[in-house]
Amino acid sequence: MPSTRALRRLDLRRSPPPRPSSQAAGAAAAADAMRKVEASPWPPSSSSASASSSSSSASAAAKRSAALSAAAPSGGSGARVYPLRDFPGRDAAALRGAFRDNVRCLLEQWGSPSGSGSAWRALLSDERTGAVVPIVAVEELAAASPAPLCDLCRCAGWSHHWVSKRKYHFIIPAAVDWDQPLRADALLGRSDHLLHGLIHSNGFGHLVTLHGRDGGSTFLSGCQIMNIWDQLCAALRVRAVSVVDLTQKHSVELRLLLGVAQGETWFARWDYCLAKGCFSVSRSTYAAALEDLAALPVDYLRSRHVRRVVTIYRRLSNKPLVTVREFLRCLLDWKHHEAPLSLSSVKTSSRMMFLLPKSNVVKRPRQPCQRFEDVVDLLECRWSKKRLLNAAEVVVDKLREHADGTKISRQAVRDAARGAIGDTGLLDFVIKSLSNTVVGNHIVRRVPDPENRVLHFSLEEYAEPEPEPPQSQPQPERGPEPVELDAEHTPPAVRWPNTAEVERDLRAVYRAMVEARSEAAQAVLDCKHWVKWWGLGDETDDQLRFLVEWRPQPWEATELTRPMPPGDIVVVPLHASIGELLVEAEHALRDTYCFFQEFQAESLDGIAGEKWDPVMLGGAESGDTIGVHGHGADMETGLRCQGGADAWEVQCVCGAQDDDGERMVACDACNTWQHTRCVGIADGAPVPPLFLCLSCSGALMAAGPILEEALTVPDVK
Repeated sequence: MPSTRALRRLDLRRSPPPRPSSQAAGAAAAADAMRKVEASPWPPSSSSASASSSSSSASAAAKRSAALSAAAPSGGSGARVYPLRDFPGRDAAALRGAFRDNVRCLLEQWGSPSGSGSAWRALLSDERTGAVVPIVAVEELAAASPAPLCDLCRCAGWSHHWVSKRKYHFIIPAAVDWDQPLRADALLGRSDHLLHGLIHSNGFGHLVTLHGRDGGSTFLSGCQIMNIWDQLCAALRVRAVSVVDLTQKHSVELRLLLGVAQGETWFARWDYCLAKGCFSVSRSTYAAALEDLAALPVDYLRSRHVRRVVTIYRRLSNKPLVTVREFLRCLLDWKHHEAPLSLSSVKTSSRMMFLLPKSNVVKRPRQPCQRFEDVVDLLECRWSKKRLLNAAEVVVDKLREHADGTKISRQAVRDAARGAIGDTGLLDFVIKSLSNTVVGNHIVRRVPDPENRVLHFSLEEYAEPEPEPPQSQPQPERGPEPVELDAEHTPPAVRWPNTAEVERDLRAVYRAMVEARSEAAQAVLDCKHWVKWWGLGDETDDQLRFLVEWRPQPWEATELTRPMPPGDIVVVPLHASIGELLVEAEHALRDTYCFFQEFQAESLDGIAGEKWDPVMLGGAESGDTIGVHGHGADMETGLRCQGGADAWEVQCVCGAQDDDGERMVACDACNTWQHTRCVGIADGAPVPPLFLCLSCSGALMAAGPILEEALTVPDVK
């Protein structure tokens, strides 16, 4: 009986051919723009507001792209041009098979290969800026490759996959190489590409390199390059793509910073999820570590700089900024905010302000405040400037902890700071010098008590005053200052932090967070393998798709030391027979893998019927797994699995049982592999010439007395 899903497919009616849409119009506009670029060595001028500020570098890159398009093969219509924001455009509609067939179809549309005969080129045109960006595809044969096995597959947990016959590299070169001739060997040997993605013929691939504007890209941002890669993978019906997230910016690991601030990494915007953690870190451990870091109170961070600047951002944003996640989000958003034209003074008291009558206004002359580091330069003492500044910061911290917004006597300040400053002479000298001075983000006030003349200290928040207007402008006459009831001093306005200061504060919060929760931070940093999975997409057309897996014979199964890899996708028409499915399954295995070069399929399991019976009547639905029996698999080839012929046994003390790409060392007794970090070997330290794991070394020590007794020669009388 045909399945319900198959009957529904019989009722599907083919939709009429689509009318020209905005995609077609965009492609036509891109082609027209490309013809204009080819006609002139300069990029088309643009007066739009979105033009780049770096016009000189953009013009140079556009000249390279024009020269590249002029050097297109003259035997045909030239390089294929696609709209940048809709790549690969209309060509995606014809890609309905498995990846191995779709990539050939796409490269045929790009024209004849150039260079060494295995490189194709297309152009991506941006209709907004006139930029033309080349994208190159290189086909690499495993039999002729110097490295036929894929280390990226091994690190991604795909070491049990069969070795594919072909790899396809999709590359957007650096701007300096846009006008260079295509050479496959030269392209594959570079690491400065804006984009480098590798996809095996079985549909599993890796994102190798991605460089945005910080990496040297002139026109394309990191998000735009990622969109191009993601659209290409979706159009070609790629099955899965892995990426090793090692992105850094100013020595800050972005996977940790963005994970804590936003709850997800940068690649999660494109539905990449955690594949596995190194050192046996599980998904639950990763999630718990993120939440532990995100919920960490900012006031618990042991950084004086962070404690100073958080007050500024709290006042400017009018938010409490209690946790590290809230503070990091505020800093990340701050980089995109523009400073207001004027900042009103922020009051420390929430009580109502009253402007006294003019005759009763009290005019207080403001006492000048100097930076303590400037005061130190004028002092003559036996202590270094560094020790004086550190002691002053300790005194201010103790004032914040014990004063609680009120005044505190000199003796109380001395007793509080005595535990942190062992030199009493240094402490007394600093306390004597702290009078109307600025230390960090606070003003230290010292006033005598009117009754007993005992000195008292207090703190006020301080910010840089706003720049005064030029002298040429008339100065407005200042009226009397308003007096705030229940407040002795009114703090000046807070200065708006610029981008450089925000990035400095981000790094400070990052370092303080890692120091406060080092174990949780290390658990997050150990999770750098991410993957995106695509489904079969069998609901978009009337084709049948099956996953075909090889079923080895008993004597073949004994020689296999790794788990069976996932099946390959086979696409057949809706009315195909079981015999046609068998032929397609054999063709898929022979065309994709070196291991099945001479394979001959004999029968299928998972579907019932004779070879002439329709597939729909066999009880299998689209998306099911079908087993293939046959003979001819090359059990002697070294190109069997991506992890190599030898099966490494990983038994690390951290719990890892598979290769995760981290540095490992093998035990010289049992030949099991363990992480060097887990056994106490530093990353930069060499591996000892003789290494024994804990089990083998313990067994050797236990057997020491027995061996000594057995090897002892008795005395002969």
